[in-house]
Amino acid sequence: MITCFIRYEIDPFKRDAFAEYARNWGQAIPRCGADLIGYFGPHEGSATCAYGVYNIESLAAYEAYRARLADDSLGRANYEFARRERFILKEDRIFLKHVSGPHAELVRP
Repeated sequence: MITCFIRYEIDPFKRDAFAEYARNWGQAIPRCGADLIGYFGPHEGSATCAYGVYNIESLAAYEAYRARLADDSLGRANYEFARRERFILKEDRIFLKHVSGPHAELVRP
């Protein structure tokens, strides 16, 4: 299993548009085969940094997933929405492997 981290630089005046984009992916990504952890938008600190995070089995599975996403009606519409509204200024993605587990049980003071 690998995790895809997408770092977005967004227009700080179009945060609501990014939130709509994120909610759309919340429907399309799981339907197309990736385990969506979530999309995260600015809250405190930077007003321009946002993230999308999901798990996928392998890079080969990622390629098949991306093809399904491109064929998905909501996926296509969401790509077009981002292109048209231009709220994403920059997008970078990296694939990482979880290496710190297993973790200890959470202790709540």
